[in-house]
Amino acid sequence: MKQTLGNKKVICLFVLPALTLFLLIVLFPIIMSAYYSLLDWDGIGEKMWIGIENYKTMFVGNTDGFFQAIGNSILLVALSVLVQLPISLLLALVLANGVPGENFYRTVYFVPVILSTVVIGQLWTKIYQPEYGLLNTLLNGIGLDGLAHQWLADPKTALLSAFVPTVWQYIGYQMLIMYAGIKAIPTEIFESARIDGASGPRIAAKITIPLIKSTLTTCVIFAVIGSLKVFDIVYIMTKGGPMHASEVPSTVMYSAIFQRNQYGYGSAIAIFIVIECLIFTLIIQKALQKENN
Repeated sequence: MKQTLGNKKVICLFVLPALTLFLLIVLFPIIMSAYYSLLDWDGIGEKMWIGIENYKTMFVGNTDGFFQAIGNSILLVALSVLVQLPISLLLALVLANGVPGENFYRTVYFVPVILSTVVIGQLWTKIYQPEYGLLNTLLNGIGLDGLAHQWLADPKTALLSAFVPTVWQYIGYQMLIMYAGIKAIPTEIFESARIDGASGPRIAAKITIPLIKSTLTTCVIFAVIGSLKVFDIVYIMTKGGPMHASEVPSTVMYSAIFQRNQYGYGSAIAIFIVIECLIFTLIIQKALQKENN
């Protein structure tokens, strides 16, 4: 067995299927999108080479709210890192501490992750419905009629209203990753800390969190990348409106390709999203590596 695992040819043979799938499903489409981004093409007719003109349009002559879309995606990144992750960490710490019904709560918190995004989008659309929606009904019921609102129709509230379900959906996902990291810590460490008189919050701050830093790094990267490429819930709930108020780069890309037949321009936005995700991932890894050192 050791000789087999140490044989580089055998290793390459086992890696080849996964590598082939990666090249066909991930790398090849990215390369083709990069090529299409240099064309003036409607997706059907003749292709015309225009170089970086689509990128110039994206950053200089855009009229589709692209810069606002970038700002909106950065706001979602901030909400995910500053709101979603702390809540997920708190839940993971509480559940990993052995509360009654631990398995039940772990399952309940994870349910939104396995639900269809279309279902979640429709569910929250009904919650925000101005006439019979749960949110306005609740506000009217407790005497806060003045706060009742057309949440998805107002440019001032549409953005956050569309982002709340996105943050809510993946709290359980991040929680489960952190929970698994905490459970992997030897129990002897916690027992020694309790014998020494350390309280629960102190154990969490001084022992648990430092020992799961690599897990937290992974969660931060997942949260940031997921926020930068978010599409489905935003499109289902607002389609980027009203007046581009809730646009994100992926909704702008969708509109360019499928509504205006600007395949080259849409491909340029796709490449921008890929590069943006890579840059943020590298920045996070470098920043957290320096902190650990």
